[in-house]
Amino acid sequence: MNLTRWSARLPGTQRRAAAGRTPDAPPAAPGAPTAGGAVPAARAEHPEAPACAVDALSVYDVLSQVPALIAITYGAAHRIAYVNEAYADVFGPRRAGEPAREGLPELDELGLLPLMDQVHRSGTPRTVKARKVTLPDRDRDRYFTFTCTPVRTGAHHDGNRAAAEAERGVLVFAADVTDQVQAAERLRESERRLHATAVTLQRSLLPQELEQPDDLRVAATYQPGGTDAAVGGDWYDVITLGAGRTALVIGDVMGRGVRAAAVMGQLRTAVRAYARLDLPPHEVIQLLDGLASEIDATQIATCVYAVHDPSEGRLSYATAGHLPILVRDPDGRVHRTDEPNGPPLGTGGWVHSSGSIPLGPGSMAVLYTDGLVERRGEDIDVGIDSLMSAFAGATGTPQVICDRLLRALGVTSEHDDDVAVLVLQYPDHTGADAELFRNASLDLLGGIEAAPRARAFATGVLSSWRFPAELRDLGVLAASELVANSLQHGTPPMRLRLRRTDRRLIIEVTDGDDHLPRRRRAEPADEAGRGISIIATIASSWGSRRTPGGGKAVWCEFALPRT
Repeated sequence: MNLTRWSARLPGTQRRAAAGRTPDAPPAAPGAPTAGGAVPAARAEHPEAPACAVDALSVYDVLSQVPALIAITYGAAHRIAYVNEAYADVFGPRRAGEPAREGLPELDELGLLPLMDQVHRSGTPRTVKARKVTLPDRDRDRYFTFTCTPVRTGAHHDGNRAAAEAERGVLVFAADVTDQVQAAERLRESERRLHATAVTLQRSLLPQELEQPDDLRVAATYQPGGTDAAVGGDWYDVITLGAGRTALVIGDVMGRGVRAAAVMGQLRTAVRAYARLDLPPHEVIQLLDGLASEIDATQIATCVYAVHDPSEGRLSYATAGHLPILVRDPDGRVHRTDEPNGPPLGTGGWVHSSGSIPLGPGSMAVLYTDGLVERRGEDIDVGIDSLMSAFAGATGTPQVICDRLLRALGVTSEHDDDVAVLVLQYPDHTGADAELFRNASLDLLGGIEAAPRARAFATGVLSSWRFPAELRDLGVLAASELVANSLQHGTPPMRLRLRRTDRRLIIEVTDGDDHLPRRRRAEPADEAGRGISIIATIASSWGSRRTPGGGKAVWCEFALPRT
């Protein structure tokens, strides 16, 4: 900006008033700009336009009417040349000629003097946005955006015009953005509240407290992604199935928003209902596949459904488009379950199948969603490899391992995607715990001697486990009835299995026939049909399921007295 004829057309009193001085005020300091004003663009383009309306205005006339705050300084010390009425109204009148450090202390407090130094030296404008100004006599803080623009003064300076031309200054232009800043803050606060509500909704759809199986230690964590109000579709669950078996589920509905959360909630509820049927993993996934297409065919969802059987020491699973489960052996080696893996839920027309992987005492496994390992511009296998490395070295409880995996993969509160992680550990019981977790089994070939052998075996095992007499008698009766039911309705081979944990006694009989028993009312004259009713009466719970080899398992549980 070139200020060349400052207020030349105004009388002296008017010029002083426009500069923020009274007639008695001292003259401007040497070198201060005194007048200015270039030929207006309209006049230059249209020479025939009248000159009186524009040419009669000085720069001071214009600046005094601008609602923004304006101050003009000159020299390296930024001496005050001019402040307009808006500036004086906010910060008070200023004395011309004083250095900015003493005469414009508000600019010093706002940290603008170093910026003005840069502008003075470089000749390049600089802007700082939304600086807060606290005024004691005002009822609220105000915010201004300050723009510092270099100017070159052109006043007559002791007849030496070249010296005046060389004098550089800075024009400080402060636009009041208080309303915009406060509106933005209200918007941010509203977004924070919406995000907090969304996270609360998301967490309410997840298990409030994980079921804790007898044989497994499990922990899970959920980290919402981003700061917007859109909820995600990640979920997990732990479901105890009976007979010591545990179902573990993790899934991800793609996208964000209420629709994704609604689909997620329905799928999670359906998984729990299907799990109670004690179906093989692939059958649960098959049912979910059909349900997902009915709920919303436009939503893509992935899921892993796995079942851990401590008696077999294996983890059976079925996957619908989800990432592989990672399993860590007792020796620390980590491997992944790559097959079988069907398409995401809702696609239809796919026959899912189950796989299995060893998961014995001392082993661990982690189930997770893609937010943990997927990064923009990076192959997802790189993220999985990083997770495997972190999982191999992670120690501590499952909850500690969840937290360590999040940190190792760089997941923070600013992460842009939802993350769900489920860690399970199958402890290797030793010492006193080993007495609380015991297994015993007996193979039965059938025949009339099978029932007496089963009763004798159950009596001996339960006695060695030092159960109270009443519980021992109930266990023997349950074993006898289950074996009798298998002899009558099943086919060899048969096996009686007894298992105890720190909380329950489990009795299970397997055979080669896949027809599941059901409880029915026996008439007084019936000679059969009372076995399952007896089991349901004396046991805490009972159930049946089909086994992978084409047979079935019938089981019952007794809760152990608390010591």
